[in-house]
Amino acid sequence: MSTERRRNAEGDRRRAEGPVDGSRGSGGRRRAGGPARDERAGGRRRADAEGGFWGDGAGPERPRRGRPPEQEARSEGRAPRRRPDGELPRRRSEGERPRRPQDGEAPRRRPEGERPRPPQDGERPRRRPEGGRARRPEGQRRRPDEDPRGRRRAAAGGPRDPRDRGRDRENAARSEGRRAPGRGTRAAGGGGGRGGSRRRGRGDEEPDDRPWFKRFMSKAWKPALVTLGLMIIGGVAAFAILYATAPDVGELKTKAETEMSATQIMWASKGDEKPEVAVTTGEVRRVEVQYEDIPPTVINGVLAAEQRTFFTDPGISITGIGRAVLSGGEAGGGSTITQQMARGYYSNLDSSNRYVRKVKEIFISIKLNQQMEKEEILTTYLNTIYLGRNASGIAMASQAYFGKDLSELTDAEGAFLGIIIQMPSNFDDNELGPWTEKYLNEERWPYVQNQLALMHEEDPSLGLPREKAEALEIPERIPYGVEEGEEAETDPKFGYVRQAVTDEIIERYSQAGITAEDIATEGLVVQTSLDPELMDAARGAFDILPATPEDTMMGLTAVDPATGEIVAFHGGDNSVEDVNNSLIHRTQAGSSYKPYVLATALSNGISLKSKFDGDSPQEFPGLQSEVINAGNTSYGPVNLVKATADSINTPFVKLASVLGAQTVDALAVKAGVAEEQTTTSTQGPLVALGTHQVSTLDQATGYSTFAAGGTHRPAHMVTELRTSEGTVIQPDDAEKLESGTRVVDEGVAADVTYAMTQVVDGGGGSNAALPDGRPVAGKTGTSSDAVSAWFVGYTPQLVAAVGLSREKATDTLQFDGQTADQIYGGTTSAKVWREFMMVAMEGVEPKQFPPPQYVGAEENYLPTPSPSPEEPSDEPSDEPSDEPSDQESETECDPDHPGQGQPCPSDEPTNEECPPLDFECQGEGEPEPPQGCDGRNPPDECETTQPSDQPTVEGEENGGDQGGLFGRTGASGGETGRRAVLTRED
Repeated sequence: MSTERRRNAEGDRRRAEGPVDGSRGSGGRRRAGGPARDERAGGRRRADAEGGFWGDGAGPERPRRGRPPEQEARSEGRAPRRRPDGELPRRRSEGERPRRPQDGEAPRRRPEGERPRPPQDGERPRRRPEGGRARRPEGQRRRPDEDPRGRRRAAAGGPRDPRDRGRDRENAARSEGRRAPGRGTRAAGGGGGRGGSRRRGRGDEEPDDRPWFKRFMSKAWKPALVTLGLMIIGGVAAFAILYATAPDVGELKTKAETEMSATQIMWASKGDEKPEVAVTTGEVRRVEVQYEDIPPTVINGVLAAEQRTFFTDPGISITGIGRAVLSGGEAGGGSTITQQMARGYYSNLDSSNRYVRKVKEIFISIKLNQQMEKEEILTTYLNTIYLGRNASGIAMASQAYFGKDLSELTDAEGAFLGIIIQMPSNFDDNELGPWTEKYLNEERWPYVQNQLALMHEEDPSLGLPREKAEALEIPERIPYGVEEGEEAETDPKFGYVRQAVTDEIIERYSQAGITAEDIATEGLVVQTSLDPELMDAARGAFDILPATPEDTMMGLTAVDPATGEIVAFHGGDNSVEDVNNSLIHRTQAGSSYKPYVLATALSNGISLKSKFDGDSPQEFPGLQSEVINAGNTSYGPVNLVKATADSINTPFVKLASVLGAQTVDALAVKAGVAEEQTTTSTQGPLVALGTHQVSTLDQATGYSTFAAGGTHRPAHMVTELRTSEGTVIQPDDAEKLESGTRVVDEGVAADVTYAMTQVVDGGGGSNAALPDGRPVAGKTGTSSDAVSAWFVGYTPQLVAAVGLSREKATDTLQFDGQTADQIYGGTTSAKVWREFMMVAMEGVEPKQFPPPQYVGAEENYLPTPSPSPEEPSDEPSDEPSDEPSDQESETECDPDHPGQGQPCPSDEPTNEECPPLDFECQGEGEPEPPQGCDGRNPPDECETTQPSDQPTVEGEENGGDQGGLFGRTGASGGETGRRAVLTRED
């Protein structure tokens, strides 16, 4: 309690009288060299002595002033005298001074509303009598004995409550050096109530116990209402502007009549020479028809596939738009036929922002829906939609796909044309890709059948009865190829180039919104990296092979490792009938997959000098059958350089077991193998032997990462895409092409390359050595039963992958004069690789590979020797091993897997000369490898790995033709492309 509050509590003494009983303590904290902060700064006499405020012995004690009788009466609870009712107050005569109240007489009250008279000249200010108390205004309630805060007031005759709002406020102001209310302050003007009209402070405010949202709304509803009003006004104005600027029917007709231009595809330029045109997309043909000419079979099929309720729906789909917005434009099926027409036929919809395009499309659709009849909209849509095969409009599509007039189309054919509207490029080829075929058979065709039935149930004049709709079968299409007399008829490479470039543009320029229709009609200019001479060399390199069946798939893809540019590929002999042999067709990789295992081991700290058991056969966890080397040859302890050079199977299966098949596949995908290829066989230790199916594009891209020092760049053949006005369009992977992606360290890439140079320098790939002696690194691969043969190799400047297989994945390769046991990657594909690279490297200065770095630590994966019975050993080995004991238990004879277990008896004479690798002919005893197979670098024909009894569990194909570059989710022939075959060779 402050000094002033104590004084008031002890009798309401005036400050000038000072304390009666001496000092009251420090009187509050004093300022340096001055009075305390709660003392009045002026009008106060400084202490005459140091012993208290007034000083001890400074003079006689000042007497206290007595309380007026009225105040005493109030403090004792007695009411003062009041004027009787009806008695008028006495008025003073002019010049008469007011009479002071006598003892016991109540002071005179001013009438309510009368202001106090200011003192006249010479008059002293009127003062209340001593002890007098201001009267309460009429109607004011008497202060209760207990204040609202629950504290009792001082009893009568005792000290006053220090919270009295009158004098306490004045005393507090004096102690703080401020002017008290009523003395020139704003509070002086107030008079009623307790303490006058003092402004309420923060502490005096009553708490607001309303919920927070009510408190917020009480303050925010006005700004929110204003904001909402402005938004509504702005939205209406924006709608009016966009609607007014949207194209109308007249502009639609002008757009429909615009002449379409074919896209030009250019060969790679040589030096400063102007690039030559390789091929064009061809002239787009269009024949317009009237609504009456479109048969119900086509109308039903298109509406069932695109918008079943077209005739009753508005021009836009609110639910579809919302789905597209929430998915960022990725969710399809959100556009009505009117919206598709608006998107397809107005050039002013072009925008890099998909949301801006969508807004424009919506307003055009709203406007067209109001200005055109439904039949007119549908007719315009079907006359101008691009359907692939250079056909614009439903009439030309009828000729291109079925060779019929529009009026002759069946219900199934009309439904098929409705299905291909969304992705016409997927149905251009005569053979559908595996993803497209699955999509058509399992998703779209059943969907259209159901929609046809629903249409008929809602409107009997549309659609088909359910039983008839469910009986529809996918129709057969006519072959699609080039017109007679064109140059492409004599050279199939032009057809393959056209299709490959189209597929790549759709894949790599999707963010720019380039579609198959744009490629066919917008007159784009495509610059490629394809060299026509190397394209011819890729085709001619296979002439070195003996005669082979027509369905042999001959794949070759060449990639520049520094840029990722595809410089050449061999598509096949017939672009109309054969799938692209190099970019799409796939087959088992065999031992050409081993470099990915090696790179994974080096990246995990396992050095090339690490020791492995090269003996054969060996058992591994998770495998039902033993793993054997080529010719069942045992090599003893080997390092990874020798294991790679001689393509020894057991060390690589051991590595895959230690590292994990998923880890190996992950690195292969980063290096360039399409991710969907890793699903073509069971992920297990045998992936080291190449059970996955890959294309030559996959292998050329993957090996390019090693040739480029561990940096991957996506393989591509389109180097620049320009509009007809010359504007360059950026691809989606521009940043990856510019900087590349680091997959492995340079040291790892150098060690992988060094190990593969030993394959060519005296190993199984010696047939790939180039005559000029330049360094070559590569790896062979042969699957069991010779269903595929590989050689993938590179110089520092160029990578090329060669793969041989049959159209039907289970068929064995056949060459005149050779049996299946004589067909290897090193004797077939390596020779083709050499023929091509001699042309490709002509005039190119030789370069050297970086020296090996021998990264990682030298590990020991040799098995722990078993103690002999004569000399038992109690010393444990330094490292545990999962390898089986050296003592092998012989298994029963298996005639289907010669060379494993006990030899099978033979009825043939044992002294008869047997052909190489015919172990059944060799009779009893362990089969001996062919002559020369026990050396350090055995010839390629020694390499053979017998198939395992373990089936390879393979699921359905996934991904799609649009899911990988050139639709390379692939085809391995007429079947699903999956088989339970293990690698045979290397």
